[in-house]
Amino acid sequence: MFVALDLPEPERGGLAAWRDELIAGRRDLRPVAAESLHVTLAFLGWQDEAAAEGIATAAFGAAEGLEPPVLTPAGVRPLPPRGPRLFALDLEDEGGRCTALQDAVSRDLAAERVYRPEKRPFWPHVTLARVKRGAKAEPLPELPAPAEAMRATDLTLYRSTLRPQGALYEPLARRRLG
Repeated sequence: MFVALDLPEPERGGLAAWRDELIAGRRDLRPVAAESLHVTLAFLGWQDEAAAEGIATAAFGAAEGLEPPVLTPAGVRPLPPRGPRLFALDLEDEGGRCTALQDAVSRDLAAERVYRPEKRPFWPHVTLARVKRGAKAEPLPELPAPAEAMRATDLTLYRSTLRPQGALYEPLARRRLG
């Protein structure tokens, strides 16, 4: 399971179209499905589905009273930089609202003992494409990122199911921010 900030439509569709142009003709990459483009706030790993309601309550309670984040695409980053396994869209976090949301969700889920906060600082980003198993990815062309800011208003608890053709993300609970 994981808690994520969903990107709004039609911006999410626009990002997917831009990404598709960016990776056109690349057989070494597997694009993330347009409907799955999101900002992960807390990756929980395996959790019993019976715990989903309590996890959602804690995550959504942490977000009470917080303003929806405004995120602006800032460019593509390969991860890791040498021999990347994925390409992510770096997001500028206006006013630090996404970081504050992640911190609040992280704290409350840790208090519930369903999440162990990461040691590295939170980085707002969207995974655009993953490198296929056994492939070695070359850098992506430098194409300007869409300049349109996105006001992300939906916080979602997802179940992730790994499949050979890529992960399937199923929403278990959703709450609107603000």
